[in-house]
Amino acid sequence: MLYVACEGASTEPDYLEYLNERFGEGDDRKRRSFKIQPVFRKNGMTPSGVVEAARKVAREDEAWALFDRDQWDDIPQAIRVAAESKVEVAFSHPSFDLWLLLHFQPFAGAQSGSSGLVVEKLRRAKGADAFKDYDRRGDKNVRGARRDALNSKEGRAVKHARSLVGSCARGDCDPDGARFEPVGRDAGPWSPRTWTARSGHAPDCPILQRDPSTDVWRLLVALGIDGREADASRDENG
Repeated sequence: MLYVACEGASTEPDYLEYLNERFGEGDDRKRRSFKIQPVFRKNGMTPSGVVEAARKVAREDEAWALFDRDQWDDIPQAIRVAAESKVEVAFSHPSFDLWLLLHFQPFAGAQSGSSGLVVEKLRRAKGADAFKDYDRRGDKNVRGARRDALNSKEGRAVKHARSLVGSCARGDCDPDGARFEPVGRDAGPWSPRTWTARSGHAPDCPILQRDPSTDVWRLLVALGIDGREADASRDENG
């Protein structure tokens, strides 16, 4: 059991339920079974609220906080509390929509907190027909045909997200430096810089300058999901 608190009340919880349904039972490749409990509120939460919700609900269980850059000004505070509480951070800049797009294609170029271009590319991406109306009239669900479109593209998304770490403008960020092993609540102190460096970004790479980036890939790899087998099979069969 792990608890994943989300900034949004639709897209992220829908995606987490997809992970439960698609991968939660584990498989014969020794990928562990799991159950994600999404934690969210109807009207959403600030990044600090996300971390606090994860901390309170999870107690001693594994906890993650998913939140975006957007235009929030409390992200440094959220990171500080996450480091103190040992809540893993899956930060997306500019938004979680970037993680969805990376299932279909790579992406580059700073967005300064705006998701407009990311969403437009998602609507037009090859193989993403189900997303052509995404975020129109507030429709940001990830259910039905949209889940089907994401299926078996996990390896591609992880690969593209790792590439963003490696191409970070800071220059010395490296996805091979990412860490996935659980950290207990009673572990020694972590600074905010070293805690966010679990993403593979350098400790002195300011989190608000990781544009574009998304750390959702770390959650999948921590669960044993990277999609390499499914992607390899699809590539071999055309």
